[in-house]
Amino acid sequence: MRLWSLHPQHLDTKGLVAWWREGLLALNVLLNKTQGYRHHPQLLRFQNTSQPAQNLSNYLHFLVDEAEKRHYKFQRIKLLSWQDTSEGISISKGQLEYEFLWLKQKLSKRAAAELYRLQNQVSIHPYFQVIEGEIALWEKVILNAKVS
Repeated sequence: MRLWSLHPQHLDTKGLVAWWREGLLALNVLLNKTQGYRHHPQLLRFQNTSQPAQNLSNYLHFLVDEAEKRHYKFQRIKLLSWQDTSEGISISKGQLEYEFLWLKQKLSKRAAAELYRLQNQVSIHPYFQVIEGEIALWEKVILNAKVS
């Protein structure tokens, strides 16, 4: 499961669809509609909020927005209605940089044109705010990359 901290605009078609599918699974976990993945580290940043399912659902609304821009039909009805939780979720600069490197590696293998378009311009997912810090403790680091 990968719940990106990057802006959805950076993902290629395959990545965006996978993110949506995995996001819906994560939402079902937080709504107690499935037994698996309850302790998945990608869920921690949402589980540590006062309204985990609502915050994850709000986060996923941005994926639907991006899908609509691309003329895809993600079903917003599968999400909870948007509610402003006034709860900013922080993501460290190191985590964002790590995910950007990971995405560039993925795109180099499956969508070189998208990698070229991406260049070195990274944007954060609109539901997060960047703070100083290293790669998140919950991240399962698999790349040999040093980020600050």
